[in-house]
Amino acid sequence: MAFNTAASVPHNGTGSGLAPDRFDKDGQDQLVDIRDLRAALPGIRSLRHWAHEALALRPGENAVDIGSGAGSEILTFAERVGPAGTAVGVEPDPSLLAAAERRAHQTGSSAKFVPGDAYGLPFGNDTFDVALCERVFQHLTAPARAVGEITRVLKPGGRVVIMDSDWGTAIVHPGDPQVVHKVIETMISSTTNPFAGRKLAGQLTRAGLVVDDIGSHALIQDQRAGAGALVARVADMAVARGAITEGQRDQLVADLEAGAASGDIHLSVTIFAVLAHKPN
Repeated sequence: MAFNTAASVPHNGTGSGLAPDRFDKDGQDQLVDIRDLRAALPGIRSLRHWAHEALALRPGENAVDIGSGAGSEILTFAERVGPAGTAVGVEPDPSLLAAAERRAHQTGSSAKFVPGDAYGLPFGNDTFDVALCERVFQHLTAPARAVGEITRVLKPGGRVVIMDSDWGTAIVHPGDPQVVHKVIETMISSTTNPFAGRKLAGQLTRAGLVVDDIGSHALIQDQRAGAGALVARVADMAVARGAITEGQRDQLVADLEAGAASGDIHLSVTIFAVLAHKPN
């Protein structure tokens, strides 16, 4: 989830902008289910596979997932490091932390979960061989501070993958191009760090890490994950700001619904992933 951020619009994955502590248990469970569904999208699966292969976690190593959510990736880390290693998820949201702990208990995993955020990781210097941080940076007002924390807790030679969206790459089809442009502009202006993806390599380099590889994948929203729902919410925001009219919003929503019904719909954003290491 989001780490000490300004308000942001709801969207796929980590830090949706929802506040789970405002929901009852059923609502919190539903939010976890939605996160799982979005994480199952091909683009997310592909980048996570790339990240695991790039990090090449070995038995006996220590690994951390910053913004671990419901815990899926740190459970995989725990399997790879085995009993001689440690796998720890850091998550500030209590409901997601509890969901992750339940999953670890149900599966007999050795993964551990602790409350915390990207600005103050609760670990000593040079603790981890591997770090992962997925779709967190777009919510950070001070991403350089978070990179500094990640660098601090990595051992010399330690590897990190940070992946995040770049909302400047967003595509919405169908719809009037001028209206779509205004809606995307609203999305960008309402996101704390909307161009996070394109900035990752530079931020890691300035922190003294060495960038080894960069991957990317278009996250294409499909009807199973509520195609058009995010656009409709952001269009409401655009109306409130006076960027588009109510009639233009209603037409855009109608166009998206018709597109979803006919198969003529494309909603996507590109996610970038950067692999780096801490010099010895």
